[in-house]
Amino acid sequence: MRIARTLLAGEPRIVVQDGDALRLAPAEHPDDAVAAIGSVRAGAARDWDVADEATLELLAPVATAGKIIAVGLNYADHTSETGFTQPLRPLTFAKYSTSISGPTDDIVVPDHLTEQVDYEVELTLLVGRRCGGSTPATVDDVAAYTVANDVSARDVQFGDTQWTRGKSFDTFTPLGPWLVTPDEFGAPAGHRISTSVDGTILQDDSTSSLIFDIPELLAFISDGVTLEPGDLILTGTPAGAGAFRTPPRYLQHGETVVCAIDGIGELRNRVVFASRSASATT
Repeated sequence: MRIARTLLAGEPRIVVQDGDALRLAPAEHPDDAVAAIGSVRAGAARDWDVADEATLELLAPVATAGKIIAVGLNYADHTSETGFTQPLRPLTFAKYSTSISGPTDDIVVPDHLTEQVDYEVELTLLVGRRCGGSTPATVDDVAAYTVANDVSARDVQFGDTQWTRGKSFDTFTPLGPWLVTPDEFGAPAGHRISTSVDGTILQDDSTSSLIFDIPELLAFISDGVTLEPGDLILTGTPAGAGAFRTPPRYLQHGETVVCAIDGIGELRNRVVFASRSASATT
C-alpha cells in the first residue's frame, strides 16, 4: 500500500494506492496517514473516488510529527569520511517538526545564517502505534517507510556543537513522495539509496549498509522513550555528503537535489537562498 497527501481545492487530502486502484479519501477523512492505513485495511477505501496520479500535487506525506528522531553516523563509509569514530551505539538527535516540507517544495536557505548547506538522503520510518517505553519497539510497530533529505547547515551544526538547530530550519526535512507499507516495501535492507545534484550522482549506496539496522535502531531509540503514531525516525545517510568531499561541495542557489530510494520514489527539491528572488535560478 502507498499513501500520500495531495492538495485539492486548496485543502490537503489523503490518497492511497492499494493494488492497482488509486483512491482519494473524502474531505471529512482525517488528514492522517496512519488513520488512512487503518481505513484501507478496514475496507472503507473501496468506496472512495478514483484519483488520477497525473493530476496530483503531492504534499509531504505527513502533516506534522510529534517527534522527529534522527540517527547520525549510521553508514560506515559516511562515518569514515567525516573523521569521526564509528559509534558503539546509535547516535541520535532531534529535528523540529516545522522543518517538514514536501517532495517538490523549495529548500529555502536562510543564507544570512549559513553558507554551508548540505544534503543527506535517508530511509525514514513512520511509527504506526504507541510503543516503546517499558517494552522496546519492533519492526511490527512501523506503519510505513519514506524518503527524507536531512538538509544540514554544517557551519551552524558544528558551530553550535550540537546538531538540532542546523538541521531544523524551515523546509530542511523534505519528505515523500509516498509512504510505503512494509508489506509492499519488503525488507528494509537491500534498497538502493542515492542523491544527485543537477544530475550528478553524489551519494549511491544500499540500505543494507546501515551499521545499526532497523530492529536495532527501534529497540535502542524506544528503550525508555514512548513512541507515538506519526513519529518519524530518520535512519542515517551514506557516504558522499558535500561537507566531507575534497573540496567541499555545498548546495547553491538554483540547484535541484534529487534524493531517491528504490521502492519508494524520489524527492526533487530546488534550492532557493532566501535573500534572492524565489523565482530566480542561476
